[in-house]
This record gives sequence, C-alpha cells and structure tokens, in this order.
Amino acid sequence: MATVQTLDKIRVTLEKHLGKTIVLKANKGRKQIVTKVGVLENVYPSVFVVKLDGTSNGNQRVSYSYSDLLTANVKLQICKNQEDNLSVS
Repeated sequence: MATVQTLDKIRVTLEKHLGKTIVLKANKGRKQIVTKVGVLENVYPSVFVVKLDGTSNGNQRVSYSYSDLLTANVKLQICKNQEDNLSVS
C-alpha cells in the first residue's frame, strides 16, 4: 500500500514541472490507451490538473490522482523542447 510520504514525493516532483508541456498516457480500461499532449496546470493535495492542447474549444482539462501515477494507470513524460510534443498524436 502506498504511504502518504510516497504520494507526497510524487506531488512535490510534479510541482517542479508546473507550466511545462507533458505527454499524458492514460489507461482507460479494456486495452484503451489515450495519449494526449497538454500543460501541467496545477497541483493540489490529492490530484493534479492537465490542460489539454488541440481541443476544439481550447480549455479542456483532465485531473488524475497521484495514485494513478503510482499504479501506472497514468504515465507522464515531460517534454524538454517543442520537437518532443510534435512526435505524439
């Protein structure tokens, strides 16, 4: 079982990357994996929020808990430059 300290370490690590472009891979179940590019918008005590790029209205946001990262239901990759997020669709 994940301890509070483990989840807090994940939160602190994500706080360092606020405002950066990330690639988000989420397992939606039944072999459905969604890949999106967005910006890490905010970090809260229990969840983090990603503002997705390329949506029709431009302001779609998704939130996930830190335990989703711990259990690998969600995977994040921090983009270091603009070429990283162009290769993902």
